[in-house]
Amino acid sequence: MSDAIKHELEEKVKIEQTEKLKAQFEEEKAKEQAQNEKKLRGEFEKSSKQTEIELESAKKKQEKLIQKLEKEKEEREKAEEKIKRDAIRNAEEAQSLKLKEKDIQMDQVKKLAEDLRRANEDLKRKLEQGSQQMQGEALELDFEEKLKSNFINDEFLPVPKGVEGADIWQKVKFNGKIVGSIIWETKRTKAWSKSWLTKLKEDAGKISATEAIIVSRVLPNDSASFDRRDGIWLTTYEHALSICRYVRFLITSVSNAKSSASHTEEEWGRIRDYMMSDDFKHRMQSHFDGIKSLRETLDADKRSTTIKWKKQEVQINKLDMNTTNFYGELKAIVTNLPELEEIETPQISDGKEENQTNF
Repeated sequence: MSDAIKHELEEKVKIEQTEKLKAQFEEEKAKEQAQNEKKLRGEFEKSSKQTEIELESAKKKQEKLIQKLEKEKEEREKAEEKIKRDAIRNAEEAQSLKLKEKDIQMDQVKKLAEDLRRANEDLKRKLEQGSQQMQGEALELDFEEKLKSNFINDEFLPVPKGVEGADIWQKVKFNGKIVGSIIWETKRTKAWSKSWLTKLKEDAGKISATEAIIVSRVLPNDSASFDRRDGIWLTTYEHALSICRYVRFLITSVSNAKSSASHTEEEWGRIRDYMMSDDFKHRMQSHFDGIKSLRETLDADKRSTTIKWKKQEVQINKLDMNTTNFYGELKAIVTNLPELEEIETPQISDGKEENQTNF
């Protein structure tokens, strides 16, 4: 065989062997690859299964953790809610206690205020009673002094014990002899009381007083300046001295009639009856009304005159001021204007003459 054919055959054999080796290699490679794939698939499946197991385990753990967290959250929320409720309850109890304490304090304050108000009212009432008593005593003393100064010949004795209502006991003297007596009771209340008549009548009987007089700021509604009821004279402080003059005149007249031989028992009885009659009362009332009218007219004239004087004083002051201002303006223009003593004021010294004198 020639070398070419031999070479060709060798090449062909090489090629066939190569192809065969290649195919064998490919087959082995495929088998190996298949084995590797199978192995890898098995490992993957195993790994996947393990992963699934782990994932399932992790998932279960996560679920357990979530459940645990939710439970803890629920417990925490319950605990917080309980704490909140306890805090609110404690706050409400504390607030309730504070309100109760405040109510107790307010009740104590109200009680204290009420006690203070009652104590204040009691003190005020006692002070008013004391003040009224002192004013009454002062009024009684002032009225007694007026009686003493107007009837200097009469005697004024202390009211005997047992005669609690009366205030003044006046012994009426005529021609140096005691011819009767007047018992006085002074009142300064705001309302009239009929019981005063009975009480003073009893007191008058205890000391055998000839007449009894109540002097009060208020009289019965149907009485004006004076009246006589149940044998008791009633009058106001304004007309008390005039009533005293009339009552003294009655006492002295009756005494004079009794002692005079020219007057019979019937005559002095008629005198007394007349002085107790309504005619005599109306005459006295007319007299008092006339005095009151004259006094009101006098007071009105005084007020009118005072107002008139005040107006004239204002006008005079205004004219005087205008004159002074006019003179001052002229004086500023004409310096050598004659001086007026009524207007010019002493000039203020500049101090030179005083300093020279001191030296």
